[in-house]
Amino acid sequence: YITPTAITIITLSIIMGTILTMSSSNWLMAWIGLELNMLAILPIISKPKTTRASEATIKYFLTQAIASAMMLLSSTTNAWQTGNWDILELKNKFSTTIMALSLMMKMGAAPVHFWLPEVLQGTTLQTALLITTWQKLAPITLMYMISNNIQPALLMSAGVLSMVVGGLGGINQTQLRKTMAYSSINNLGWTIMIMALSPNLAIMNITIYIIMTTPIFLMMKNTSTKTLQNLTTTWTTSMAMTLSIALLMLSTSGLPPFTGFVPKMLALNELITQKLTTLATLAIMTSLISLLFYLRITYLIMMLTP
Repeated sequence: YITPTAITIITLSIIMGTILTMSSSNWLMAWIGLELNMLAILPIISKPKTTRASEATIKYFLTQAIASAMMLLSSTTNAWQTGNWDILELKNKFSTTIMALSLMMKMGAAPVHFWLPEVLQGTTLQTALLITTWQKLAPITLMYMISNNIQPALLMSAGVLSMVVGGLGGINQTQLRKTMAYSSINNLGWTIMIMALSPNLAIMNITIYIIMTTPIFLMMKNTSTKTLQNLTTTWTTSMAMTLSIALLMLSTSGLPPFTGFVPKMLALNELITQKLTTLATLAIMTSLISLLFYLRITYLIMMLTP
């Protein structure tokens, strides 16, 4: 049991940490914000007194600590070379690469995504919601700030890899939290890929993803749905919620005419404008893979709803 005072302190620390990182212009302050945020969320992940929750907490802590260490390495190397701690002045090539990898690890993008499905599966739906939405804001803001200095090839290859991993990983899942984790990796892929060409579009993409994911998690919480099997019986609780979950799943997959289609269409348009047709084709193909598991969920809901 966590006391109300502790809950207030933890909530404030999580909010303050993210805001501190998002509003700082100095690498050390950004790092302090991320650390504050990470330390505050640990008691929330470990709140259910199960071995799975403890395991999830340790996994989360270790990956975030490694990412923080990489972040410090990158910013100190850069400060050593240029004498500058400014976030926008990350000019050293080694530093930008390490920093990009560190931020990808913090938000859970491939190839350093391995912790995300495990952590989400080990914790409650509210915490899963927190990790897939709020916890991504700070690293994505930092990536947005240094997007001019990161090599586009790195961002694009990580983006495509995340799309593939997110698509293939989600197909064989029956646990909805793991499915949502892979869905998150897939959407991060789009965000990171387009970050190389149009950072504003990347921010729009992740914002729309957060707006669509939040109600899915909240409705799953409300109907206490944790597996695909549970999902087939949600209509007995609330018909409106069941249909909303189905439609939101289709929207997250990027199927027209839903909202989720807009950022993907704009991203593809940007890729084709920049003469990256092969990359655009690859993106569409991976989008089809992820569409498979979204459609399966929707089909299950729709077929078993009288």
